[in-house]
Amino acid sequence: MNNKITGFVGSVLMLTVLTVNAQSLFNPATEAKITALIKKMTLDEKVGMLHANSSFTSGGVKRLGIPEMVTSDGPHGVRIEHGRGWTPLKNVNDAGTYLPTGNALAATWNPKLGYDFGAVLGSEAKFRGKDVILGPGINIIRSPLNGRNFEYQSEDPYLISQMAVGYIKGVQAQGVSASLKHFAANNEEVDRGTVNVEMSERALREIYLPGFEAAVKIGQVNTVMGAYNKFRGQYATENKYLINDILKGEWGFKGLVMSDWGAVHNTMEALENGTDLEMGSDIGTPPLKYDQFFMGDTVIALVKSGKVPVALVDDKVRRILRVMFKTNMIAAKRTPGAYNTKAHQQTALKVAEEGIVLLKNEDNVLPLAKSKIKSIAIIGQNANRENAMGGGSSQVKAKYEITPLQGIKNLVGGGISVQYAQGYKIARNQQADDTLIQEAVNIASKTDAAIIFCGWTHGYDYSKWDDNAYDAEGVDKPDMNMPFGQNELIKAVLKANPKTIIVLMGGGPIDVREWVGESKAIIEGWYPGMEGGTALAKIIFGEVNPSGKLPMTFPKKLEDSPAHKLGEFPGVNGTVHYKDDIFVGYRYFDTYNVEPQFPFGHGLSYTSFSYQNAVKKVTGDKQVSYSIDIKNTGKKDGAQVVQVYVEPINPLVSRPRKELKAFEKVFLKAGETKTVKFILNKDAFSYYDEKKKAWVADKGQYLIAVGNSSKDIQASGEVVF
Repeated sequence: MNNKITGFVGSVLMLTVLTVNAQSLFNPATEAKITALIKKMTLDEKVGMLHANSSFTSGGVKRLGIPEMVTSDGPHGVRIEHGRGWTPLKNVNDAGTYLPTGNALAATWNPKLGYDFGAVLGSEAKFRGKDVILGPGINIIRSPLNGRNFEYQSEDPYLISQMAVGYIKGVQAQGVSASLKHFAANNEEVDRGTVNVEMSERALREIYLPGFEAAVKIGQVNTVMGAYNKFRGQYATENKYLINDILKGEWGFKGLVMSDWGAVHNTMEALENGTDLEMGSDIGTPPLKYDQFFMGDTVIALVKSGKVPVALVDDKVRRILRVMFKTNMIAAKRTPGAYNTKAHQQTALKVAEEGIVLLKNEDNVLPLAKSKIKSIAIIGQNANRENAMGGGSSQVKAKYEITPLQGIKNLVGGGISVQYAQGYKIARNQQADDTLIQEAVNIASKTDAAIIFCGWTHGYDYSKWDDNAYDAEGVDKPDMNMPFGQNELIKAVLKANPKTIIVLMGGGPIDVREWVGESKAIIEGWYPGMEGGTALAKIIFGEVNPSGKLPMTFPKKLEDSPAHKLGEFPGVNGTVHYKDDIFVGYRYFDTYNVEPQFPFGHGLSYTSFSYQNAVKKVTGDKQVSYSIDIKNTGKKDGAQVVQVYVEPINPLVSRPRKELKAFEKVFLKAGETKTVKFILNKDAFSYYDEKKKAWVADKGQYLIAVGNSSKDIQASGEVVF
């Protein structure tokens, strides 16, 4: 991994940790071939390529050798097979690799793993005959309640950009297109199809767009998926400002913009404002009449009447063909993919190991020593619950899934007695179950160690939006309160065994105030994929030293979250105003001195690290070079994420107290020291000036703060820029 990680460049983030060069969509020789193909196509054939012709395919032109384009959901695994309809097929080979979810990937803070993660998806999608994998999802985690936070990655645009570029390059290196989603401002689920998002231009540019811009300009993503919501009064998928002016205009995106399923609402707006491919609108009674889509026969009639120029249609066809040529769908042979290989499973394990976060570890309760334990109590339904088929459209049929209970049993073998108690019952509005709690207390008090697996749950039944869905598409959480009577369970077990380890599972923050002060060891496990139970067991017993860092702030209570304290969620009368503006996540907590439960970037280790010999220098080309020595001062090998924040001193405009502008994950043997180097370009010091419609870096003093989280700064120094 290269030590050099730059800051914003023209509001784009330069990723230098990966050496794989992204192939451009625009190639003069290919453009000539595309032009020749378009000239041979009838109007009907052209329009047939602009809309779906089954649940997950869009039309091709068989006589010209243009195939259908086959898509599949899959932010963290290729979706179960639906064929051409919506009913899952039986007796097909669609059980593959179930990777950890997006927030777990982001918690690794390791862009190289982002690439490996994407490569698994691309390879498995190619094996399954898919041309486009519908991911990554990179919408900002604005509120803890968003039901789809588990698919997204972070509250911070810099971290998102670094991880998303790696993911996209990994997918597309396999000859399969990634589909970046959801463009833009899809930050809530319950009313996603109707809500109108109002935010400042500065918030749009500084918070909500940088990840998309990096994915387009640096990642060279092939396709972008529009969002369901409205943006400033116009649906995002057919939004002139977002798509024509910014995405295709300012950023020069040459690929195709596809709708989310059913996100097109108006033929003329879709045609004129940048939508290239309409997917999934449910028009008519089954079987669906695909030629009646907004971008179907109506377009043919509009062109023939002279109301729409054929050149507009040709541009959309050209964009689709660019993607097809780049991914060897036309007149070229694809290499075969691979499905659920041992190497893919190892990637799933590695991401889980590096993404799991040790939140608290008083008195060195962790790691557990197998040599000192004869019996262990495993408590909680989440310990024995599979998650692969949860979450809505991101459901994955896993070849297998190691639950936490099974992972611990596999690791300890027969030498330690493992006792299990359900502890709570997962069901909507379920209260504490005294019988289940007492069973858990009994085994916790009689065993040498106890672990409670608790937190959120995925929904299962996609067709009914499962009543148990807390982390799922189409729903938002009602609050941050721990459901199913889990607080009562945890307090009772902690009283019986004060050293009980708490493992939180799910898509993000949960209110733990009732017992966090009494607990000595807390782990954030996310939805850690098919090898998640293995990874958790290895961390709990010290075979892996935890190195995950929180990619979002965990507030103490919902009212502390800026979307709820300053802004609105989910909105009022069909509109949500982002009054929290640029103060999202830690930008708010640090600026307004609100103490979080666990800060952004936080994560503990079983070893310790020191920071020494910081050297900073401002060069003539308006760059700050920065180096610092990091030493593993403990007795275990481990990894630390060195985080670099920029803090303006006496800024001329309102700005967050500090912002993440660089990071590197450093792996160190016990006693080892490495020098980490960063370069911060002018853009790392910039903000978006709405009046000038440009990025501005004011002259003045800035603090370069380096540490283990946004709150745990280990070294700092001023520079005059």
